[in-house]
Amino acid sequence: MPHPELDIELEKFRELLGEALNEGGTRPLVQLTDEELAVVDPSSLDEVIAPTPHLDGLSGEEREWAVTTALRSLVAHKLVEIANIPELDALMRSADQSATAEVDMRISLEVDLALVLRRTASRALVLEQQTAAGSVHAVVYIHTADLFLVERVTSGGLHIFTLASSADGTADMLQTLMDPLGIADRDGPSMQLDPSALGSDKVGAPLDGVINNALVVGQLVLLADEPGPLVMSYATESAVWIVNVDAPHAPSGVTARSVSHSTLKAQIVRLLGLPA
Repeated sequence: MPHPELDIELEKFRELLGEALNEGGTRPLVQLTDEELAVVDPSSLDEVIAPTPHLDGLSGEEREWAVTTALRSLVAHKLVEIANIPELDALMRSADQSATAEVDMRISLEVDLALVLRRTASRALVLEQQTAAGSVHAVVYIHTADLFLVERVTSGGLHIFTLASSADGTADMLQTLMDPLGIADRDGPSMQLDPSALGSDKVGAPLDGVINNALVVGQLVLLADEPGPLVMSYATESAVWIVNVDAPHAPSGVTARSVSHSTLKAQIVRLLGLPA
């Protein structure tokens, strides 16, 4: 698939990006709101897995106004250029109510790059963080071992895109959502759980107390051709626990333990590398 701006094959495009990122590790790319994404890539609202929490809470008429305002904002910030403004101005002044014209919209390279990378990844790692303040999401679009696009979505519908050149750097960004207080400090013994216990909420002590007292709950799942593993995290005032599920509906392979900072990061890096 050729890149629309650079006219090169996607694999070569990824290779060039990876080489460029190796010099800097991670690089902020662009920030867009729900409604700005609706302007530059309207079909992505249904075809991309990242949520749009702000738009989802609006009525149809409110969405139209929000998207119209977003277009003005994109133009003002030079993320979008309207190439046929004179034609559109003439149309606005025309007495012919049936006259129409297509908007010749050209988006910046930063926006274009974010849209291309979020649509062409073969795998994605999705994180949902839940706290008393609401939900925050992150989606990692996995391209190669040295090219990741990280999309963090705030509860207010701001999408923060960052390029990363390693699983290690990408894991650091996700870990701050799973353990925002930085309290993961020790590894405990691994507990084997009955998968049926997860559905009935009868996991037993001490995990039951951890779940009931968690301040931050995270859910990390790998989306690929084959259903991937799931990792749940529970951060209390004193520890971080994870529940690891090897595969959906598996008869075994469900374990729980408290984890240190390094072990939590290793779990994230492992998921970023699957499938091998």
